[in-house]
Amino acid sequence: MTDGPPNPWASGGEAFADVPLLREIQRVLMASTGPINWELARQIGIASAQWGQEDPPPSVDDRREMEEASRLAELQVASFTGLPAPSDVVVVRAVRRAEWVEANVDGLRDVLEPAAERIGAAIAKAQDDAGPIPDDGSDPSLDESSVPGMAAMAAQLQQAMGQLSPLLMGAQAGQVLGYLGQRVLGQYDIAVPRRGTATLLYVMPNIAAFERDWSLPRTEFRTWIALHETTHRFEFAQAWAADHFRGLVSDFLSTLELDVEGLQDRLAGLDISDPEAMQRAMESEEALFGTVLDPEQRIKLSRVQAFMAAAEGYGDHVMHALGRQLLPSYAQIEEAMRRYRESEHADPVFERLLGIEMKRDAYRLGRAFCDAVAEATDEATLATMWSSAEALPSLPEIEEPRLWLARSA
Repeated sequence: MTDGPPNPWASGGEAFADVPLLREIQRVLMASTGPINWELARQIGIASAQWGQEDPPPSVDDRREMEEASRLAELQVASFTGLPAPSDVVVVRAVRRAEWVEANVDGLRDVLEPAAERIGAAIAKAQDDAGPIPDDGSDPSLDESSVPGMAAMAAQLQQAMGQLSPLLMGAQAGQVLGYLGQRVLGQYDIAVPRRGTATLLYVMPNIAAFERDWSLPRTEFRTWIALHETTHRFEFAQAWAADHFRGLVSDFLSTLELDVEGLQDRLAGLDISDPEAMQRAMESEEALFGTVLDPEQRIKLSRVQAFMAAAEGYGDHVMHALGRQLLPSYAQIEEAMRRYRESEHADPVFERLLGIEMKRDAYRLGRAFCDAVAEATDEATLATMWSSAEALPSLPEIEEPRLWLARSA
């Protein structure tokens, strides 16, 4: 007489480690120990970027053309702006959508992780405030003595709940990067400074599709994109720019009051045993957390917004000014880009991942500021905005360029 089949619960659930799906889940869970599960972000981002469309590798001609366009753009931007050329030699890469996602998973870590740490702390507080699930004794047969390993499985469940914040942040980051991966043309469609090797990425499937959809001349459109990317490279190559931007974001996040009550409500309705519910939470287009802004926080927020508006506005100003001079098809390209951007009302990286309101109208306002200053003075005067952190215009100055001119003069 046998004792019956072995009990998989007797080893604390170790028997289930051989299930392929559970092994993959465990691998993803353990792939990241920080506030964001970047492995999950990478997988979701790549899958989303490639969803429903081909993602072919760049051709030899693609690589050559983007190299040539970037070299031309570097000479033109240096001459037009008078900004000092970056000291490092740029690496030009024509990439697939998936490669763009991979690169930005790495490039955005030090921008997003401070925010994720704040969110993780808020989730932990929400869990602590909610307290443990009460034991009403409704099924006294299910105790540690009658079901060996139940305590171990409960501990694993508690650990999984502790990983909820990195999972949700990883899923949100992946969704945003995947959405952008289907649309972006270059590295600086997310116009934030990045540390590391100077690299310009051009997303060739998106560039080729845009050329085809809008019947644009291939060489001229690729030069247009290179002008935009190279201008951002010159901006962010200023020695102070990257640290200043991260300082602004960190200062904003350091005293940010999160909506813990709203977070508790979201967690209370989240059943981690329900795959569809987890998927809905991960795919939500809402920001992961709400914020409560007092007057001091609004001042800090305006500093981040001013940096972004100045950076994107200057990039657009230079791209359009040089495009008008160099490209016979300038008007056609400008009209195509205007229509393309009509559907973009906000920057998903900042709104969904950092809780920072960043409307596309602010970028247009930044370009209007640059156009007005250059028209009233000259390009050399406008370029002084990148001479130091103090020289950058504030949000009120972007709205009224004469204020900046009075201070700068």
